[in-house]
Amino acid sequence: MVKRSKKNKIINQRSFYFEDYLETNKKNKILKKSNNLQDRIYLLFFFFFSLILIFSIKITYISLDGNNIFNIEKQVSHFSLERRDIVDRNGVIISRNVKTFHAAVDPKLIKDKQNFLIKLRINFPDLPINKIQKKINKNKYFRIKKRINQDEKNKFRSLGEKAIRFEPFEARMYTHGNLFSHIIGQVDYDNYGISGVEKYFDKKLKDKELLKKPFKLTLDSNVQHIINKELGEAIKTFDATGGGAVLMDLNNGDIISLVSLPNFNINQRRTIKDKKFINKITKGVYELGSIFKTFTIALALEHKLVDTNTIIKDIPRKIRCSIHEITDMKEHPKNLTVEDILIRSSNVGSVVLAKKVGEKNFKEFIKKTKLTKNPEIELEEVGLPHQLKWNRCKLETVSYGHGITTTPLQVTALYAALVNGGQLVTPSLIKDRRINTSQNIISKDTSKKLSNILRKVVTSKNGTASLADKNGYHVGGKTGTAEGYNDKKNRINSFISIFPTNKPNYTLFVMLENPKINKDLIYNYRGVKTKAPYNTSGWNSVYVAGKIIEKIGPILAINNEDFTDMYVVEKFN
Repeated sequence: MVKRSKKNKIINQRSFYFEDYLETNKKNKILKKSNNLQDRIYLLFFFFFSLILIFSIKITYISLDGNNIFNIEKQVSHFSLERRDIVDRNGVIISRNVKTFHAAVDPKLIKDKQNFLIKLRINFPDLPINKIQKKINKNKYFRIKKRINQDEKNKFRSLGEKAIRFEPFEARMYTHGNLFSHIIGQVDYDNYGISGVEKYFDKKLKDKELLKKPFKLTLDSNVQHIINKELGEAIKTFDATGGGAVLMDLNNGDIISLVSLPNFNINQRRTIKDKKFINKITKGVYELGSIFKTFTIALALEHKLVDTNTIIKDIPRKIRCSIHEITDMKEHPKNLTVEDILIRSSNVGSVVLAKKVGEKNFKEFIKKTKLTKNPEIELEEVGLPHQLKWNRCKLETVSYGHGITTTPLQVTALYAALVNGGQLVTPSLIKDRRINTSQNIISKDTSKKLSNILRKVVTSKNGTASLADKNGYHVGGKTGTAEGYNDKKNRINSFISIFPTNKPNYTLFVMLENPKINKDLIYNYRGVKTKAPYNTSGWNSVYVAGKIIEKIGPILAINNEDFTDMYVVEKFN
């Protein structure tokens, strides 16, 4: 036992370091209490010193891979970069972060490099052994396989090699594979958005305060699946090089489905350079042909130049404008009503009406509708239509959809306005958003007349879209067959439909690139079994649209009470 005098001496020596708390002239009782306090402080100091020592040893061990501590911290820092779930309109997960690993190797910890390589070759035949061997010989830490699953992790562990490390990683997984590839986009290895919705809303998707709140889109996974499947089968049926489709709520601009084929698996990160993989609906720029005739009719009606039953007399068989000769695919009666011009899809009749409308009114309409501007959508992958120059004959060719380009999305949005009472809507992929009211381009009266005419394009014996007439859905629409802009070899067959026409809710655009006649396909054409006589949209794009509407109709009816009532009444009465 240490004597008090010695203790006091010791304490007095220690008081040199704690002079703010002790005075050398205080009583022994005070000194004793001070001594207990100092012992505790020494114990605490020893504890923290031990922790620092252990941590230093750990860092030294980790740094054996040849990288400095700061590089390691940099590697780890982004592993925890989280992103919000992306879900469809019904809450179905489309994109989500999952915890996974990268498998890495520290060559300095390999005892037998040759044996190590043999183990890898046997258990992981897909790995590039020759490249791995070169990296091992350099004795530098490297990743041997990125984004491994639990089975792969266990397999690496079974090798019994201390040199193998596992780096934690927040991987972005897309639950539907390639189904939403042109919409959702991708993230890079650091979980930063590089395309699609992932890029456009990158900041919002990384917002730490909103991580637990899913980012909801307007898309419907079930509808998307059906349209993707039907369009894919159509491409095979008609030996087309590609296709696209978009379904939109024509009253608020909600994009319910958007498909562009070919697509790609966004879980397999890669740079897509081939033009065939572009988003054909938002970035593809095309001449869409006879679809534009509806705009010509709309302008003629809106300016009260004609009515739907006005007879246009003595329509010539052909019209020559400069070097252009404008004709129809087949002979039509010399006298046609305004609605018959659209029902029969007469090029010459459209030219006659366009001249009544005038270039000035056409220019104002195109400017107001922004047909030749970039489409408005929450994606960066959008196309810019070719500049429209109003030279000689431009009015004539534009009247039936030639000499003017736009994107399918813009045409779909414009058709929505033509039948929803005349109000322009902005297409959108975001469910919980503020819907901006826009300007009216036509009156409600004109809009109603157009809906009726478009219905007759499907139901009339002279209409070009009979194959889209499905019981219960009141389908209307307009066909379009055109050659590629400045590319005569590229053929675009399209059909834009609205349904139900008696109370419009949806518009569906379907296109096929370079389809061919399927000589083995038998159609039920107005109750008669027949083969396709022409390679026009009425015999392929319309056919596909009809199949799509028939399958998605029940899903849409469930989500729309008004539509449900109409569907049930006509389907079962």
